[in-house]
Parts: sequence; structure tokens; C-alpha cells
Amino acid sequence: MSPQLPPVAPAVTAELVAALSPRLRKRLDSGIAKLADRPVVRDGAVVRIAVDDDTDLELHAADGAVRGADAVRCGCLLAPDCLHRAAAASLAPVAEDTDSAAPQDHSAAEEDAAQVPETATPQQRAAVRAVQLATSAVLEAGTDGAGAVLQAELLRAAHTARLAGLHRAAATAVSVVTALRAARAGDPAYHLTDLAAGLYDVLSVAHRLPSASGGELTALRGSARQPYRPDGSLRLYGLFSEPVLTASGYAGAVTWTADAEGRLYQVSDVAPGGAGRAVGAADRTVRIGDTALTHRELARAGLAVSGATVSPTGRLGAGAGVRAVRAPGVGWHEEPVARLWAEPVPDQIARALAGGRDLLFLDVTLTGTAAEAAGDCLLADCSGVPLRLTAAHDDPALPHRDNLRLLSAARGTRLRVVARLTPAPHPRAQLLAAEHPTRADTRLDIGLDRLQGADLPTTATAPSGSVPMPVPASASASASASASDEAPIHLLRRRVHQTVSGGRPVLALPGDTRADARHLRRSGLATAAELLTDLHSAAADRAHDVFGRLRPTDPDRFARAWLAAAHYTSELDRTLCLAAWTP
Repeated sequence: MSPQLPPVAPAVTAELVAALSPRLRKRLDSGIAKLADRPVVRDGAVVRIAVDDDTDLELHAADGAVRGADAVRCGCLLAPDCLHRAAAASLAPVAEDTDSAAPQDHSAAEEDAAQVPETATPQQRAAVRAVQLATSAVLEAGTDGAGAVLQAELLRAAHTARLAGLHRAAATAVSVVTALRAARAGDPAYHLTDLAAGLYDVLSVAHRLPSASGGELTALRGSARQPYRPDGSLRLYGLFSEPVLTASGYAGAVTWTADAEGRLYQVSDVAPGGAGRAVGAADRTVRIGDTALTHRELARAGLAVSGATVSPTGRLGAGAGVRAVRAPGVGWHEEPVARLWAEPVPDQIARALAGGRDLLFLDVTLTGTAAEAAGDCLLADCSGVPLRLTAAHDDPALPHRDNLRLLSAARGTRLRVVARLTPAPHPRAQLLAAEHPTRADTRLDIGLDRLQGADLPTTATAPSGSVPMPVPASASASASASASDEAPIHLLRRRVHQTVSGGRPVLALPGDTRADARHLRRSGLATAAELLTDLHSAAADRAHDVFGRLRPTDPDRFARAWLAAAHYTSELDRTLCLAAWTP
């Protein structure tokens, strides 16, 4: 396998694309496709791409990422004004932007900060408007039309937003570009729902920030880095490890632990890399204190930490003053970690939907498997609630899918599991860890440990290939009843997702949407019907001038209509999700 290209800073990609002539911009996407098939070699901090038999293109990444346009060098006759440099930057993963933020004009807020809550500065309003315009252009074009030029415009806007201190908008805009690239490249890790969520978050921040103040403004701005605060001494108990594999080119592992009060802490090892690093990171030594534990070992043991520093999300720091030694662990049925499973499931769901931790600690009984478009999922009963457990990653180097397929044969087996909530109108979560189906007091990290047929109960038969196992009648009946009772919000959600894929043209096609609107109204979703009608109206709104020519589209109106529809479906999904998890 060829070495992966080093990440390139957003500002570098934007600068190289902006420097292209209009003629070369039209050829950029085809240039990227050609460059993707060329051989790549790594020589220390330099990565070389063979443009042809006589010409090489180099990316210099002294600190692991390309930080300047002059670090992308091409040996062709047209360099530095060639297409190859912009194509290479657009092909590479997007690096985290580390330039120092520009000074901000806070004078208006500082004049009377005691009486008037702080508001966005003119610089921030201008920056978020640029993000809004670039995101609206991407939404209007859809994934098929949002090529490298539109992506570069969004990266430029993201860089400007970060310099203005709008870290949340900048980070989410970069994630949108990463998802767009994955979609256009046919990456199996791409999920339409993730891209839709990213677009929604960017447009939502851009819509709210200009009029926000106080705490809301602080949340919308976000922070550049998570501050670590001292937390004294900690006694931690390992819970499980999970691989990390992102579309932006980062990989590794995260090990989750808990203290005696049930608070969760994470120890992570994530760096640029692919699936191989995600698999191998579990056997790397934990980088905290003087401990010699690997992530895989820590997941089953414990840790005593002094001088601990912790981020707001529970990530443990590894500063020079931190000391850590191995300590005994406990089983999932033993205190103090057993209290995580004692919390009522509806309370866990409510906390996750309110923005808290999204890990669920569940006791389930396996009931079979069901075929879905994204692959088979594991069916389970969770205190009377029919639950669908899915794979956290689809990469074949990770054992998620294989483990779910084998577990589907262990029907009737009761297991204690850890899963990550997937908000949906029906109970759904990604399976991360589970008890072993036949070995007491043994845990499985679903993304790292591989089950074998011999690990199944003696009465089970390991499924072969990818043929879905039949679903028990009770589980099938529950799933069917749930589907038939589901509110038809999918009629609006489908249009929201179609916009992300095909852009405005898909919704502007001639067709009668009144039937869907009537169905929504009959189901008591009159607001959804109005939003659906308005979305189609905004897509088809193309006025003519006095000469009969079509006027330019209004991306702002279309983006606002889409944002309203996406917000409504998101909030309704949260409500339906909480209701679905209640027996």
C-alpha cells in the first residue's frame, strides 16, 4: 500500500486553488483523480508523488503536516503555477490549523462589559458570513457538484473563522470538507447522515452567532483547545478500549475508565495514520505517567494517578507532573463500575440527547440479526425494548462486522454491553464492548478482539458468509410494529438528505409534493408539511428578468429553508428517540 499523503493546512489548499487560472480550476477535479492513481513514496518528512515518469511532486511536512504553500513543490515546467500542486493539496487530508489567532477587536464589548453582555465583533460577523456563503454554495451544489474549488472556498472561510476566534464553525467546516471528499471518493466510511449533521451545525452556528451574546455566544464560538485542569489523585478502573479511525486521516485507540463515583475518563493515543495504526494502537503503552500498561491491558486493569489533569470531556493529560502506576481492576458486575449499568436506561438516553456523554451501559438479550442497507445489525432485547446494535466502523481491517455476525448466532444469551447511542426514531446504538458469550468475567472490545466460532455457545451455529440469520418471530413482530407506528417524518428527512446528495437541482425537478404534505398533515405534522412545501418552493424559485432570462439563484433563501427543515427533523428525532427507549 502506498504511504498516505500528509495532512495539508486549510489555508494552504485555499491559497493554491485560488492561484489557479479559471481554465485550470475547471480541470482541478480531473487532475485530482489522475494524481490519486500515481505512486507515492515517503522519505522522512518528504512525501513524493510521481506525476509522470520524469516529474515528481513533493510535500514537505516537517511536523507531520504541510503548513505553507512553498512546502508543496512540483518539478513540471509550469510550476509553481501548475495544476499539480493544488491537486495534491486537495487530495491530502485536512490538517488541524495551528496558526496563531489574529488579534480581535473587542473594544465595543469592553466599553461597557459590566452592563451589556458581550456580542460578536465585526470581524467575527464577517467571518461567519463567509462561512455561511461557502456552506450554502456547497449545499446548493450537493456532493456531486461540490468539487475541489467549492471545497477550497469553504476551507478558506474556515481558516478566516478560526483567525477570528470562531473555532466551532472552523472545525465543523473542515469536517464538512473531509466528508465531501469521502463521499466523492466512494469511501465506505462515508455516511450521508454525518455530512448532513455537519452542514446543519455550520449553518446553525452561522445563523445564530450574529445575534448571540453571553453564554450562548461563548458556546457558538467554541474553543481552540480543550483546557486541562488539575484533578488531584484518581483511582481509575478500566472499562474497554475502542479503535479510532477518522476520515480526516487520524487513527489510534481510546481506553475508557471510571472512578469510584462513576465519572468517565479517557486515555487516548491518536495520530495521523490508517486502519493499521488503529489496530496496533491497542498494544501500545499508555502515554501517561510511568505506567507500562498497554491500552488493551488498561481496559481490564486499573490505574492510580497523582497530579492528574483532565479536560472538560474527561480526557486525561500526560504532562510532566502526572504520575501513574498500575492498580487492580474490577469486573463489570462489581462495584464501583457496576453502578454504570444500574442507572435507568431512559435516564442515560436523556443525558446523551441533552449533550452529555453518549455511552450507554446496557443489559441485553441477543435475539438475532436483521439486514439493513449499510449491512447486517444485531438484534437484542433491552428490558423489553427491541434494540438494533450496529458496527461502529466498516473498515475490514477492524473486526466490528465479523464480531456482530458471530454474536447473532448466540441467541438467547444475556450480555452486559457498552454501546454508543445513535439518535433515531427507534432504539439504535453502536456496539463497542461486551461480555464474552461463553467465558465468565471476560470482556470483548468489539473493535479490537476477534471472536471465533469456538467462542459461541455449544447450541449456536456460526453463520457463514454474510447471509442474514432469520429473526425470531417476537423480535420481528416488535420491529414491524415499531416501524408501522413510526411518525412519517421520513418524508421530510428524505428531502433533507436528498439535498445534501444532489443539491438544489434534485428538489427543483418537476413533481407533485402535495401528497407527502397531505400525509404529514393527516399524521398531525402540519409544521413538517409547511417546511417540506417551503423547501421545494425555495429550490424551484428561479425568477426571470425582463428579457426572459433566469435570474441567479438565491442560495440564502434555499439554505434557510433547508436549515429549518433539518432543525425540525433533528428535534423531532430526539423526542421520538427518547420515547422509543421507554418500554
